[in-house]
Amino acid sequence: MNKEEWRRLITETLKETGLYSDNARDLIMGTFAQESNFKYTRQIGGGPALGYGQMEPKTFNDIVVNFLRHKPELMGKVMKASGVVTLEPEMLVDNKKLMICMTRIHYLRVKEALPSNKDVWAMGEYWKQYYNTPLGRGTVKEFVENYKRYCL
Repeated sequence: MNKEEWRRLITETLKETGLYSDNARDLIMGTFAQESNFKYTRQIGGGPALGYGQMEPKTFNDIVVNFLRHKPELMGKVMKASGVVTLEPEMLVDNKKLMICMTRIHYLRVKEALPSNKDVWAMGEYWKQYYNTPLGRGTVKEFVENYKRYCL
């Protein structure tokens, strides 16, 4: 898929779940660009991360158990949008829409508002703080470079 196809798929998926905003769409684009260059669905080197967003199974399961189970309407929308009847981490490898939903919900749980999609550096800082975490190997500079390379 090219960047415009990704942008359309992310937009469509987020609208189906009621979680769309331009800021969310572009933060997910940047997250996928940084985490997988839009091509790797399994962590290089054999680690646990899965899907274009390189989400670890423990993160996926935490979202399902501690967030979605308490929001059955949202869980239903996620399952309908992604065409699944159960939620299993391994599904992130082949189900782009589920990966989009779970990435969005990961960011939805953050109390701080999403950064403006007009400020790529701020999106990179937000990704670093809340997705990669301060202990992760990725950098804001890499995020910005990958966003420019794969999303613009």
